[in-house]
Amino acid sequence: MISRLLRACFALLLVISPLATATAQSPAAPAGILLRDVAGPLIPPSVFYRGQVAPIQARNSAGYRSADGRLTLFAMVDTSGYSTSIQQTYQAYLITEVTLKLGDKSLPPGAYGFGFVAGNRMVIMDVGGKEIMATSTRTDSALARPNPLQILPDPASKTSFRLYLGRNYVTISAESK
Repeated sequence: MISRLLRACFALLLVISPLATATAQSPAAPAGILLRDVAGPLIPPSVFYRGQVAPIQARNSAGYRSADGRLTLFAMVDTSGYSTSIQQTYQAYLITEVTLKLGDKSLPPGAYGFGFVAGNRMVIMDVGGKEIMATSTRTDSALARPNPLQILPDPASKTSFRLYLGRNYVTISAESK
């Protein structure tokens, strides 16, 4: 019991430390999409999920910086140590300092696991593996060069972007205050 609590505290420190340092070092950075060379170093090298620690794939990361400097970061996770059922839903990690609108749902600030699953859905899970939200995804068959994870501007809106896993995507924006 104490061992689990210590691991959870350590994982929380891994999440908080890089974000505090990144925000303190770059408050004047411009708003917009962050490519992997900027987003990757801001994300902790490993994440805690369902009692295990898994490394992130910095090469498959992206993010978004809002006009007020707050970050939303995404990265694929190496879930090779997890069961097949978890690997099918927990594909990536999300850290957000703002409330997000994902499709038609709202997600408060925090750290989450997520995946794009069968039935054209994105599921969001807490660190305990409990599904806390699901929203619809779409397929972009016209996407010329799909990557495992990427963020692209949403052609339908100047205030939102698309988070892609391969050719599938969900539209994301910071929720208005």
